[in-house]
Amino acid sequence: MPLPDPANSISIIQQSLLPEFEVITEKVLSGQPLSPAQGLILFEKAELGFLGVLADVVRKRYNGDKAWFVRNFHIEPTNICVNRCRFCSFSHHFSASKWELTVDDILAKVDEQEETVREIHITGAVHPGRDIVYYGELLKKIRSRRPGMHVKAYSAVELDYMIKKAGMDFESGLKYLRDCGLDSVPGGGAEIFDETVRSAICGMKTTTADWLEIHRIAHQLGLPSNATMLYGHVESYAHRIDHLERLRQLQNQTNGFNAFIPLKFHRYNNEMKDIPEVSVTEDMKMYAISRIYLDNFPHIKAYWPALGRKMAQVSLSFGVDDMDGTINDSTRIYSLAGAEEQSPVMTVSAMRQIIREAGRDPVERDSLYRPVL
Repeated sequence: MPLPDPANSISIIQQSLLPEFEVITEKVLSGQPLSPAQGLILFEKAELGFLGVLADVVRKRYNGDKAWFVRNFHIEPTNICVNRCRFCSFSHHFSASKWELTVDDILAKVDEQEETVREIHITGAVHPGRDIVYYGELLKKIRSRRPGMHVKAYSAVELDYMIKKAGMDFESGLKYLRDCGLDSVPGGGAEIFDETVRSAICGMKTTTADWLEIHRIAHQLGLPSNATMLYGHVESYAHRIDHLERLRQLQNQTNGFNAFIPLKFHRYNNEMKDIPEVSVTEDMKMYAISRIYLDNFPHIKAYWPALGRKMAQVSLSFGVDDMDGTINDSTRIYSLAGAEEQSPVMTVSAMRQIIREAGRDPVERDSLYRPVL
């Protein structure tokens, strides 16, 4: 069933009339961007119902009552990684064993997919023994097998390593991969952009400046991308707003981001296991403020393998318009960290039902948000 519309709540109306929230409300209603200070006020002082109402305004402006999904699957080529991120439960540093798929293994997984599957998402650890030629040839072989499938592959962290290892600049490396068959870039590896926090939780990883530069160049080369944030660990609200502001500024320059995906920190099987996970209320606040603040992003995505399908459904009432995809039980990054979805797979009929129960209209899409008829 749809959640009750919070717009009739007296407390919400009263909050919107407070001087600091009245200006924010007027800005959102008129489509003006909030300042970082105003975004911080929302995190620190706004009630969740009020945030849901404002987020709903922006969601409807972009998507009406549509809620999107895609038939997709993931390939995670290896868990052998040069980095040692403290929050990671996927890397061989924290798993019982190392593993890596061969090219034949990966192609077999591609061959298993039904013709209706439209997107392959390839991302994982940064393997020290693989180079840009290896990953380029993999793209070519996938393209030869499934010429109509959209290939979204290699996070900025993976791209940074393979391109620098080849002695290339980012533009040359991305052009090479594009010519091999790369269609778009996933949003992983952003974590938190604040350099001090980044140094503390993933100091060996790609810098903030390089992450943003890789996405900027990808956009210029006609490769759209997504963006993410890992939230709910040691970061502050100010760090979250700083992260969103840097993304918004880049989007103003390139208009190349398709979607923003908040990713909840899960605490199991990693070095940050002593940090409690944030509440569902905090999750919904994160989604709503993301939708309000990123006024130039067309989509906010709930990655349900990380959040759980029930909470992903709830997020549709807090600014989310995209439920990602069917996944086909092809990812382990979040299940290893203790997420609720240990075998993430959702049928198309189940996806449509979840969306309809939330009061939205399910729309199957391709990777560029074109409806599939």
